[in-house]
Amino acid sequence: MIRCLLLLPLLLPAISRAALDIEIVGGAAQQIPIAIVPFAQPQTATLPESVPTVIGADLRRSGMFRLLETRGVVSQPHDPVDVKYPEWAALQAQALVIGKVEPSAAGRLKVSFRLLDVLKQNQLTGLEFDVTPSQLRQTAHKIADIIYEKLTGEPGVFATRITYVNKTGKRFTLVVADADGNNPQTVLSSAEPIISPAWSPDGTRLAYVSFEKKKPVVYVQSLTSGQRYVLANFKGNNSAPAWSPDGKRLAIVLTHGANSRLSLINADGTGMQPLSQGSAIDTEPYWSPDGKWIYFTSDRGGSPQIYRISPLGGEAQRVTFDGSYNVSPHLSPDGKLLAYIRRENGKFQVAVRELASGQVQILSDSSQDESPSFAPNGRLIIYATSVNNRGILSVVSADGRVKQRLSEAGDVREPSWGPAAN
Repeated sequence: MIRCLLLLPLLLPAISRAALDIEIVGGAAQQIPIAIVPFAQPQTATLPESVPTVIGADLRRSGMFRLLETRGVVSQPHDPVDVKYPEWAALQAQALVIGKVEPSAAGRLKVSFRLLDVLKQNQLTGLEFDVTPSQLRQTAHKIADIIYEKLTGEPGVFATRITYVNKTGKRFTLVVADADGNNPQTVLSSAEPIISPAWSPDGTRLAYVSFEKKKPVVYVQSLTSGQRYVLANFKGNNSAPAWSPDGKRLAIVLTHGANSRLSLINADGTGMQPLSQGSAIDTEPYWSPDGKWIYFTSDRGGSPQIYRISPLGGEAQRVTFDGSYNVSPHLSPDGKLLAYIRRENGKFQVAVRELASGQVQILSDSSQDESPSFAPNGRLIIYATSVNNRGILSVVSADGRVKQRLSEAGDVREPSWGPAAN
């Protein structure tokens, strides 16, 4: 029987796909109380998204904010001059968000917002966006990012994207979605397994492994045109693609017989060269943000541990020593933290290691975790876990305080967080 492979450009909406459901199961110790007033908008217009609703959901999901109910407040201002600060101070709000959605030229919309400091009674920031109705949700994510950064001092990640693999029945789909799980788009649908999706540094391409040729082959696919090409189809198995920080090369794993070694290859599929040597199983490469090291998993010491090697070659250096099983390395964007999966008392859990001090913290409380991936601000880590024998995605902050669960129909695995939004 011939099995068909379906390729869909990311520009097209996915069919019969539901957004990820999000359950917040933890929060930061200190949450900022914030009030978001419903935006003014044309009474005759039916908008596809409520901008303040999306902003509020983003901020609440971060675990850093406590949203205050605004319907009981007498005034519902849309301009700074109309704000009665004592009302919002009485509500114990520290920050206030107001705004408008107004018609613009040629069916477009002008979205404006203001972030106000209730205690100091002044404006912290404010911007206007000229967008199409279909861009309202992404605009709301951008506004939430601005608010988050202004009030916490850290970049937001609400306007970023994630990718993951979902198995429903006997079919596998590679999906790209907004960071909140909405707007899911099918990149690839196949009757054969798909694994190891990896974002290019500019966020325009995905490298992944597909078994459609009855063996693991590495592909690179454009997220705008849907076009793809074979990156690596050498003798044996080709797997675990990892982009270099400049996007010009990838580290891959080539397995032939009992040998599993790291290799480097140009992003156009040329110039393949071996990197690691020996008879050990070397796999799961991940580049350091400065491009000076490639971290990877190896059993060369007798048990799976994390090592690093220069892309120029040379001897590999062992990184993890505590515990008998440490795999799946992923570095924070600043290169200071190493997230990985550690087996402890029979549980496979997300751990974070501070590379400078060697201090390790277990972040998850589940037992079957895999594939940790940092958000571009280094604040959050997305990973896959299993609940009732079904794969779901979870998000935990790098300090372990903020936790979320994201689930949809099917068995969801192999998450990867995309780069910062442009």
